[in-house]
Amino acid sequence: MSCYNDEFKGKTLVISGGTRGIGRAIVLEFANAGANIAFTYNSNKEMAEEQARELENKFGIKARAYALNILEPESYKDLFLQIDEDFDRVDFFISNAIISGRAVAGGYTKFMKLKPRGINNIFTATVNAFVCGTQEAAKRMEKVGGGSVISLSSTGNLVYIEHYSGHGTAKAAVEAMARYAATELGDKNIRVNVVSGGPIETDALRAFTNYEEVRDATAALSPLGRMGQPTDLAGACLFLCSSKASWVTGHTFIIDGGTTFK
Repeated sequence: MSCYNDEFKGKTLVISGGTRGIGRAIVLEFANAGANIAFTYNSNKEMAEEQARELENKFGIKARAYALNILEPESYKDLFLQIDEDFDRVDFFISNAIISGRAVAGGYTKFMKLKPRGINNIFTATVNAFVCGTQEAAKRMEKVGGGSVISLSSTGNLVYIEHYSGHGTAKAAVEAMARYAATELGDKNIRVNVVSGGPIETDALRAFTNYEEVRDATAALSPLGRMGQPTDLAGACLFLCSSKASWVTGHTFIIDGGTTFK
Protein backbone atom coordinates (compact mmCIF):
# COMPACT_ATOMS: atom_id res chain seq x y z
CA MET A 1 0.00 0.00 0.00
CA SER A 2 1.17 3.52 -0.76
CA CYS A 3 1.57 6.07 2.04
CA TYR A 4 0.02 8.76 -0.18
CA ASN A 5 -3.58 7.62 0.33
CA ASP A 6 -5.54 8.14 -2.90
CA GLU A 7 -3.94 11.31 -4.25
CA PHE A 8 -2.43 9.57 -7.30
CA LYS A 9 -5.56 7.68 -8.30
CA GLY A 10 -7.05 8.83 -11.58
CA LYS A 11 -3.94 10.85 -12.41
CA THR A 12 -1.54 10.04 -15.23
CA LEU A 13 2.22 9.65 -15.33
CA VAL A 14 4.04 9.95 -18.66
CA ILE A 15 7.57 8.56 -18.48
CA SER A 16 10.20 7.96 -21.15
CA GLY A 17 12.05 4.68 -20.95
CA GLY A 18 9.73 2.72 -18.68
CA THR A 19 10.62 -0.89 -19.42
CA ARG A 20 13.92 -1.43 -17.62
CA GLY A 21 16.04 -0.33 -14.71
CA ILE A 22 15.20 2.99 -13.09
CA GLY A 23 12.28 3.64 -15.45
CA ARG A 24 10.61 0.34 -14.65
CA ALA A 25 11.07 0.90 -10.91
CA ILE A 26 9.41 4.33 -11.23
CA VAL A 27 6.54 2.84 -13.24
CA LEU A 28 5.92 0.24 -10.52
CA GLU A 29 6.12 2.85 -7.76
CA PHE A 30 3.50 5.09 -9.38
CA ALA A 31 1.27 2.17 -10.39
CA ASN A 32 1.30 0.93 -6.81
CA ALA A 33 0.15 4.40 -5.74
CA GLY A 34 -2.79 4.16 -8.17
CA ALA A 35 -1.57 6.35 -11.04
CA ASN A 36 -2.30 5.51 -14.66
CA ILE A 37 0.87 5.01 -16.69
CA ALA A 38 1.90 6.03 -20.22
CA PHE A 39 5.44 4.82 -20.79
CA THR A 40 7.75 4.64 -23.76
CA TYR A 41 10.03 1.94 -25.07
CA ASN A 42 12.78 1.95 -27.66
CA SER A 43 12.37 -1.21 -29.72
CA ASN A 44 10.79 -4.22 -27.98
CA LYS A 45 7.08 -3.65 -28.59
CA GLU A 46 6.02 -7.12 -27.46
CA MET A 47 7.79 -6.83 -24.10
CA ALA A 48 6.44 -3.32 -23.51
CA GLU A 49 2.85 -4.26 -24.28
CA GLU A 50 3.12 -7.31 -22.03
CA GLN A 51 4.37 -5.03 -19.24
CA ALA A 52 1.37 -2.75 -19.76
CA ARG A 53 -1.01 -5.70 -19.42
CA GLU A 54 0.74 -6.85 -16.26
CA LEU A 55 0.44 -3.39 -14.73
CA GLU A 56 -3.27 -3.24 -15.46
CA ASN A 57 -3.91 -6.71 -14.05
CA LYS A 58 -1.83 -6.25 -10.92
CA PHE A 59 -2.69 -2.68 -9.97
CA GLY A 60 -6.09 -2.07 -11.57
CA ILE A 61 -4.88 0.98 -13.48
CA LYS A 62 -4.71 1.97 -17.14
CA ALA A 63 -1.29 1.45 -18.75
CA ARG A 64 -0.17 1.96 -22.33
CA ALA A 65 3.21 1.59 -24.06
CA TYR A 66 4.42 3.84 -26.90
CA ALA A 67 7.46 3.65 -29.16
CA LEU A 68 9.87 6.60 -28.88
CA ASN A 69 13.27 7.24 -30.41
CA ILE A 70 14.86 9.54 -27.85
CA LEU A 71 17.31 10.76 -30.50
CA GLU A 72 14.35 12.33 -32.31
CA PRO A 73 12.95 14.54 -29.52
CA GLU A 74 10.64 16.43 -31.90
CA SER A 75 8.60 13.22 -32.08
CA TYR A 76 7.33 13.97 -28.57
CA LYS A 77 4.64 16.09 -30.23
CA ASP A 78 3.17 13.07 -32.02
CA LEU A 79 3.67 10.89 -28.96
CA PHE A 80 1.55 13.16 -26.79
CA LEU A 81 -1.17 13.23 -29.44
CA GLN A 82 -1.27 9.44 -29.14
CA ILE A 83 -1.41 9.72 -25.37
CA ASP A 84 -4.32 12.18 -25.67
CA GLU A 85 -6.32 9.46 -27.39
CA ASP A 86 -5.81 7.02 -24.51
CA PHE A 87 -5.77 9.27 -21.43
CA ASP A 88 -7.92 12.23 -20.46
CA ARG A 89 -5.19 14.07 -18.54
CA VAL A 90 -1.44 14.35 -17.90
CA ASP A 91 -0.28 15.16 -14.38
CA PHE A 92 3.32 14.00 -14.19
CA PHE A 93 6.15 13.78 -16.72
CA ILE A 94 9.46 12.09 -16.01
CA SER A 95 12.29 12.37 -18.53
CA ASN A 96 14.21 9.19 -17.89
CA ALA A 97 15.22 7.47 -21.15
CA ILE A 98 18.92 7.34 -21.98
CA ILE A 99 21.02 6.02 -24.84
CA SER A 100 23.85 3.52 -24.83
CA GLY A 101 25.82 1.35 -27.21
CA ARG A 102 26.75 2.64 -30.66
CA ALA A 103 24.84 5.90 -30.17
CA VAL A 104 27.31 7.04 -27.52
CA ALA A 105 30.46 6.11 -29.46
CA GLY A 106 32.74 9.11 -29.16
CA GLY A 107 30.76 10.37 -26.18
CA TYR A 108 31.51 7.69 -23.59
CA THR A 109 35.28 7.81 -23.50
CA LYS A 110 38.20 9.77 -22.10
CA PHE A 111 38.26 13.52 -22.74
CA MET A 112 40.96 13.43 -25.42
CA LYS A 113 39.01 10.85 -27.41
CA LEU A 114 35.62 12.61 -27.34
CA LYS A 115 33.93 13.13 -30.72
CA PRO A 116 31.21 15.70 -31.54
CA ARG A 117 28.75 13.09 -32.84
CA GLY A 118 28.78 11.09 -29.60
CA ILE A 119 28.55 14.21 -27.45
CA ASN A 120 25.72 15.60 -29.59
CA ASN A 121 23.75 12.35 -29.29
CA ILE A 122 24.07 12.34 -25.51
CA PHE A 123 23.04 16.00 -25.34
CA THR A 124 20.06 15.37 -27.63
CA ALA A 125 18.83 12.40 -25.59
CA THR A 126 19.34 14.22 -22.30
CA VAL A 127 18.65 17.94 -22.73
CA ASN A 128 16.69 18.29 -25.98
CA ALA A 129 14.46 15.36 -25.06
CA PHE A 130 13.74 16.91 -21.67
CA VAL A 131 12.83 20.23 -23.31
CA CYS A 132 10.54 18.76 -25.97
CA GLY A 133 8.86 16.33 -23.59
CA THR A 134 8.30 18.94 -20.91
CA GLN A 135 6.87 21.45 -23.38
CA GLU A 136 4.22 18.97 -24.51
CA ALA A 137 3.49 17.74 -21.00
CA ALA A 138 3.16 21.27 -19.62
CA LYS A 139 0.45 22.11 -22.17
CA ARG A 140 -1.62 19.22 -20.80
CA MET A 141 -0.82 19.92 -17.15
CA GLU A 142 -1.99 23.51 -17.49
CA LYS A 143 -5.43 22.25 -18.52
CA VAL A 144 -5.82 20.27 -15.28
CA GLY A 145 -4.50 22.98 -12.94
CA GLY A 146 -0.84 22.01 -12.71
CA GLY A 147 1.50 19.10 -12.38
CA SER A 148 5.02 17.92 -11.75
CA VAL A 149 8.00 17.35 -14.06
CA ILE A 150 11.16 15.44 -13.19
CA SER A 151 14.38 14.88 -15.09
CA LEU A 152 16.67 12.06 -14.04
CA SER A 153 20.28 13.11 -13.62
CA SER A 154 23.54 11.77 -12.24
CA THR A 155 26.12 12.84 -9.70
CA GLY A 156 28.60 12.25 -12.51
CA ASN A 157 28.27 15.98 -13.14
CA LEU A 158 29.63 16.66 -9.63
CA VAL A 159 32.35 14.06 -9.20
CA TYR A 160 34.73 12.44 -11.67
CA ILE A 161 33.67 9.14 -13.23
CA GLU A 162 35.98 7.62 -15.81
CA HIS A 163 34.68 7.87 -19.41
CA TYR A 164 31.68 9.90 -18.19
CA SER A 165 32.56 13.43 -19.30
CA GLY A 166 30.01 13.44 -22.14
CA HIS A 167 27.19 12.17 -19.94
CA GLY A 168 28.22 14.19 -16.89
CA THR A 169 28.30 17.46 -18.82
CA ALA A 170 24.89 16.76 -20.38
CA LYS A 171 23.47 16.02 -16.92
CA ALA A 172 24.79 19.36 -15.65
CA ALA A 173 23.08 21.04 -18.61
CA VAL A 174 19.72 19.34 -18.02
CA GLU A 175 19.80 20.38 -14.36
CA ALA A 176 20.30 24.01 -15.42
CA MET A 177 17.50 23.68 -17.99
CA ALA A 178 15.17 22.28 -15.32
CA ARG A 179 15.75 25.34 -13.14
CA TYR A 180 14.80 27.60 -16.03
CA ALA A 181 11.69 25.53 -16.70
CA ALA A 182 10.75 25.65 -13.02
CA THR A 183 10.99 29.44 -13.00
CA GLU A 184 8.87 29.92 -16.11
CA LEU A 185 6.25 27.25 -15.40
CA GLY A 186 5.66 28.08 -11.73
CA ASP A 187 2.78 30.46 -12.46
CA LYS A 188 0.98 27.52 -14.09
CA ASN A 189 1.36 25.51 -10.88
CA ILE A 190 3.81 23.18 -12.62
CA ARG A 191 6.79 22.16 -10.51
CA VAL A 192 10.05 21.03 -12.14
CA ASN A 193 12.73 19.14 -10.25
CA VAL A 194 15.64 16.80 -10.83
CA VAL A 195 16.43 13.48 -9.19
CA SER A 196 20.18 12.91 -9.38
CA GLY A 197 21.46 9.44 -8.60
CA GLY A 198 24.85 8.18 -7.67
CA PRO A 199 25.89 4.95 -9.38
CA ILE A 200 22.72 2.84 -9.60
CA GLU A 201 22.80 -0.87 -10.38
CA THR A 202 21.12 -1.12 -13.78
CA ASP A 203 21.69 -2.86 -17.11
CA ALA A 204 23.10 0.41 -18.46
CA LEU A 205 25.73 0.56 -15.73
CA ARG A 206 26.56 -3.13 -16.13
CA ALA A 207 27.36 -2.37 -19.76
CA PHE A 208 30.15 -0.01 -18.68
CA THR A 209 33.58 -1.53 -19.23
CA ASN A 210 34.56 -0.72 -15.64
CA TYR A 211 31.26 -1.80 -14.02
CA GLU A 212 32.75 -4.04 -11.32
CA GLU A 213 35.24 -1.35 -10.36
CA VAL A 214 32.46 1.25 -10.08
CA ARG A 215 30.26 -1.14 -8.08
CA ASP A 216 32.96 -1.98 -5.55
CA ALA A 217 34.19 1.61 -5.27
CA THR A 218 30.66 2.90 -4.70
CA ALA A 219 29.96 0.39 -1.93
CA ALA A 220 33.27 1.27 -0.29
CA LEU A 221 32.64 5.01 -0.54
CA SER A 222 29.05 5.04 0.72
CA PRO A 223 28.51 5.25 4.48
CA LEU A 224 25.62 2.85 3.83
CA GLY A 225 27.98 0.28 2.33
CA ARG A 226 26.10 -0.52 -0.87
CA MET A 227 25.42 0.60 -4.40
CA GLY A 228 22.14 2.34 -5.18
CA GLN A 229 19.13 0.45 -6.54
CA PRO A 230 16.48 1.71 -9.00
CA THR A 231 13.89 1.67 -6.21
CA ASP A 232 15.96 4.27 -4.32
CA LEU A 233 15.26 6.80 -7.09
CA ALA A 234 11.66 5.70 -7.66
CA GLY A 235 10.60 6.65 -4.15
CA ALA A 236 12.16 10.09 -4.52
CA CYS A 237 10.23 10.64 -7.77
CA LEU A 238 6.93 9.69 -6.14
CA PHE A 239 7.59 12.10 -3.27
CA LEU A 240 8.44 14.99 -5.60
CA CYS A 241 5.21 14.45 -7.55
CA SER A 242 3.11 14.32 -4.41
CA SER A 243 1.41 17.06 -2.41
CA LYS A 244 4.04 16.51 0.29
CA ALA A 245 6.48 18.32 -2.04
CA SER A 246 4.10 21.08 -3.06
CA TRP A 247 6.64 23.84 -2.31
CA VAL A 248 9.62 22.10 -3.92
CA THR A 249 10.61 23.29 -7.39
CA GLY A 250 13.84 24.04 -9.23
CA HIS A 251 15.60 21.62 -6.91
CA THR A 252 18.08 18.81 -7.55
CA PHE A 253 17.39 15.97 -5.13
CA ILE A 254 20.61 13.97 -4.74
CA ILE A 255 20.18 10.27 -3.99
CA ASP A 256 23.72 8.93 -3.75
CA GLY A 257 24.16 7.00 -0.52
CA GLY A 258 26.41 9.78 0.76
CA THR A 259 29.06 9.20 -1.90
CA THR A 260 29.53 12.76 -3.14
CA PHE A 261 30.41 14.37 0.17
CA LYS A 262 32.75 11.76 1.61
